[in-house]
Amino acid sequence: MAGAIPDLHAEVRAGTGKGAARAARRDGKVPGVVFGGDNEPLSIQVPFNELFKKLKEGRFKSTLFNLKVEGHDDVRVICRDVQRDVVKDLPTHFDLMRLRRTSRVNLFIPVEFINEEEAPGIKKGGVLTVVRAEVELRVTAGDIPEKIVVDLSGLEIGDVVTISSVDMPSGARPTIDRDFVIANISAPSGLKSSENEEDDEAETPEAEAAEGGEE
Repeated sequence: MAGAIPDLHAEVRAGTGKGAARAARRDGKVPGVVFGGDNEPLSIQVPFNELFKKLKEGRFKSTLFNLKVEGHDDVRVICRDVQRDVVKDLPTHFDLMRLRRTSRVNLFIPVEFINEEEAPGIKKGGVLTVVRAEVELRVTAGDIPEKIVVDLSGLEIGDVVTISSVDMPSGARPTIDRDFVIANISAPSGLKSSENEEDDEAETPEAEAAEGGEE
C-alpha cells in the first residue's frame, strides 16, 4: 500500500465565470475547478505561492493528492490541466479530477534498492548507477504502491537491471511497453582504466607488425 498521500489545501471560490476568476487572482489565489465522481463541479482556489511551489517541485500532473476543502469531505484528486499565462508562463487556472478507489491512473513510483552488501559486483568495487529513481506505473487509485523494490543480491559488474526483472506491485504495470533499464553495476574507474591500458598493449604488437610490413 502507498504511504501518506500529500494534502492539497484549497478554499471554495465564491462565484463562477471570468469575473470571479479574476477576483481570485487579484487576491493572490489561483482559481480552479474539481470535477468528476458523483458530485457536481466545485469551484476552488489555492494560494498562488503554494501552487507555484508544487509546480516547481515537478510531477504535479502525475501526483495523487488528498484534496482538503473546508465544509467538504476529503477526496482523492489528480490534476488534469494547468493553464498558464502565455507571456509570463505562470499558472492562471487548474483542473482537478475526483478519483474513485477503482480508478486507474498513471503515477511515478519511487524505486528502492536493497541488499547492496549481497551484490558481488559492488563488493569488488563496482558502482551502482541508477538510471531511473522512479518509474511511471498504471495503478489503481485505491491500491497505490509505496515503492518498487529492486533486489541487488547476486549482481556482478556489468549486470543490468531492467523493468522485466523486477516484481511489479499487485495490479500495477509500467506505462512504457519496452523493457527499459532501471540501474546497472558499472566497473570502478580504476578498473576501466586498467582494462583500457591492457587493450592498448594488446593492440601494440599488431600495430608494430603492420607498420613493419608496410616498410
